Amino acid sequence: MLTKVYSAALRGVDAVLVEVEVNSGPGDVVVVIVGLPDAAVRESKDRVTTAIANSGLRWPRTRTTVNLAPADLKKEGPSFDLPIAIGMIAAAQQARAPRFERCLIAGELALDGGIRPIKGALPIALEARRLGKKAVIVPTANVREASVVEGIEAYGVSNLRETYDFLTGAINLEPERRDTSVFQTRPGVEGEDFSEVKGQHQVRRAIEVAVAGNHCLLLIGPPGSGKSMLARRIATIMPPLSVEEAIETTKIHSVCGLLGPERPFCTTRPFRAPHHTISDVGLVGGSTNPTPGELSLAHHGVLFLDELPEFRRSTLEVLRQPLEERRVTVSRAAGTVTFPANVMLVAAMNPCACGYFGDPRRECRCSPKQVENYRNKISGPLLDRIDIHVEAPAVEFRELGSNAPAEASEAIRQRVMAARETQAARFAGSTTRRRSNSEMTHAQIRRHCALDESSTEMLRHAMEELRLSARAYDRILKVARTIADLAGAERVATAHLGEAIQYRTLDRILWS
Repeated sequence: MLTKVYSAALRGVDAVLVEVEVNSGPGDVVVVIVGLPDAAVRESKDRVTTAIANSGLRWPRTRTTVNLAPADLKKEGPSFDLPIAIGMIAAAQQARAPRFERCLIAGELALDGGIRPIKGALPIALEARRLGKKAVIVPTANVREASVVEGIEAYGVSNLRETYDFLTGAINLEPERRDTSVFQTRPGVEGEDFSEVKGQHQVRRAIEVAVAGNHCLLLIGPPGSGKSMLARRIATIMPPLSVEEAIETTKIHSVCGLLGPERPFCTTRPFRAPHHTISDVGLVGGSTNPTPGELSLAHHGVLFLDELPEFRRSTLEVLRQPLEERRVTVSRAAGTVTFPANVMLVAAMNPCACGYFGDPRRECRCSPKQVENYRNKISGPLLDRIDIHVEAPAVEFRELGSNAPAEASEAIRQRVMAARETQAARFAGSTTRRRSNSEMTHAQIRRHCALDESSTEMLRHAMEELRLSARAYDRILKVARTIADLAGAERVATAHLGEAIQYRTLDRILWS
């Protein structure tokens, strides 16, 4: 008898329909799984047959062929255990049920018939809705994650017998109630606030500008100047995630298995701070079956690279194209996968290996050659892609000991949100999805960053004196547009341009 059950495979951050066909026919008692399965899927026949037996159910004692279609799509992971088991039981009992056609089923089986959680429940539910299915059946641990998709009933199951009885109509289960409270996104990380930062007024201003336009930022200063402390509070002044952004971010975290019953949905902008020993694949994604890296896990959030020169140069260079295109494209023999990567890159570094080059209070122990070698770990093309460079000097004692209250994150966030709303209105009629000034195309730069004669002369002088590239020219105009938005100005004025230019002076001071 031939039985067909529907499931889904993960490809990138999306799910793809997989038809699980089970056929029992004459021959020796053997289970054969075809359809380009990996080792985990091939091993499922032992888990499935044991789980069926321990659940008090029967599977065909004949030659059983399990086909996972389409056959040219590689199937990975244990999430096919449950649909394969359902198909084998149905084939043995010659059962047919309407729910087999209406549901997508995914789950990993334990040997006692219990169902363990899987990765990618949210993409599977989204694929079910796209296909016009009525429901998804997933492990109980994943049901809250799947239930956020409107128009799909999500059923959580805890064991194999319960699943089969529900599909055949022997029992009824209630779908998980869609909890709209998960869409109430929050800004930042609880317990951290800019009011805790002493001094560093120029750096705080640069951070505000960077967040308002979603610009990449580089902080340079001696050890203990507060670079990491400032960076970890950037998420607290970013606007809350929209529902669309939250779903995009949650899909990536779901595919990587970072969600759970306590955290079924991403409600805050991610902040990712990988260690400098991370590999190229770990940072941008890849491997045999391409999976998202830290860059994509920070989608719509902050990717913080502390001690930037300590990262391998080859690892940093793979960031160049994703920072421009806002996505990562990974090509392998099996195909090409694209991961979203619209991040705000924040990097921090010392001015030299010992950290005290140019510090008026501490003597630098590095030779000129050592300073040059340390700085050359960051290539010019990568530096060009960082919109704002700002020095973070050591904090004076009078500022550390001051009891004067610093501005809180909430006040800064209100200004940032006002600037972001201005940008959203500006790009509302655009054919491409633009959310911030950092994403402007060349045509949009010419349209929205027009300069008067005096501003044009100032920019020409800066380009010649600082020997900036054409890419840096565009970055300056984008940052100037953001500064004008924060000021509520319709046009980019000379003052706005001047502030934007000063954020590129590190090109000359540190790198020439």
